[in-house]
Amino acid sequence: MDGLVIYPRYSPFGTLEKQIIMEERFVNLNPENIASEHICCAFSDKKCSSGYQAKKDWLKEQMPHDYVFRKLDVRGKVFIEYVPAEYAWCPIDAPGYVLINCFWVSGQFKGKGYGKQLLADCVADSQGKNGVVVVTSPKKQPFMSDRKFFEKQGFEHCDSAPPYFELWYKRLNADAPVPKFKDCVRSAECDQPEGLTVYYSPACPFTEYYAAELEVVATEKGYPIKLVKIENREQAQNHFVPFTNYSVFYEGKFVTQHILNENYFNKFIAAKK
Repeated sequence: MDGLVIYPRYSPFGTLEKQIIMEERFVNLNPENIASEHICCAFSDKKCSSGYQAKKDWLKEQMPHDYVFRKLDVRGKVFIEYVPAEYAWCPIDAPGYVLINCFWVSGQFKGKGYGKQLLADCVADSQGKNGVVVVTSPKKQPFMSDRKFFEKQGFEHCDSAPPYFELWYKRLNADAPVPKFKDCVRSAECDQPEGLTVYYSPACPFTEYYAAELEVVATEKGYPIKLVKIENREQAQNHFVPFTNYSVFYEGKFVTQHILNENYFNKFIAAKK
């Protein structure tokens, strides 16, 4: 059992759990260490280097608003991001709640309790707030958190938006209001009725590169396309769907939040024929 710590603890979910986690250190990014620390999701993708730096710059801008980026101190994708909902880049009405913006445990790190630990840390940080909310979907969607995980951790469904977005919450204050999506997401339609429209923000390091790549590919294939960068919180909180990192619309209607490279765009074309 070298390298493991086994200990009982009461979780924020009210149960006695036996935690078995590797002796690894969890790190919170801050203005002092963000230059030297990696941000997990794109550190090995050299194509996205400018987006990677843009994400770091974006994180530094969010940190004064209690934005948390907490990760396992390993060379891998094990992290959670959360922020008070009033400062979130997401069109939700959740006063006094904390929104989980991104949550990822991948590869060899799955099944070791890291996800539960990161969520427990988020819930612990949210004590004194109304609760914690997360945007997910009935079926697992690319770049979105898995609903089943949150359901097992005591979260409840509180709202839906087309075509498949769901809002789940864990109330920490018995008198807290139930969170909901803003009305701007109820139709899943944007204000650009022609061709493809891609909205993206610096909150994800992949979006800048792949939005530009898609513009080239779509133009070559004769599809009119417009790129719209979400530049600030106000724009994000009034977006047309609950996912603001990246969203694709065709003839004004939402298509996907899946980041489209050339291969996925070819599949999109085939589905439209």
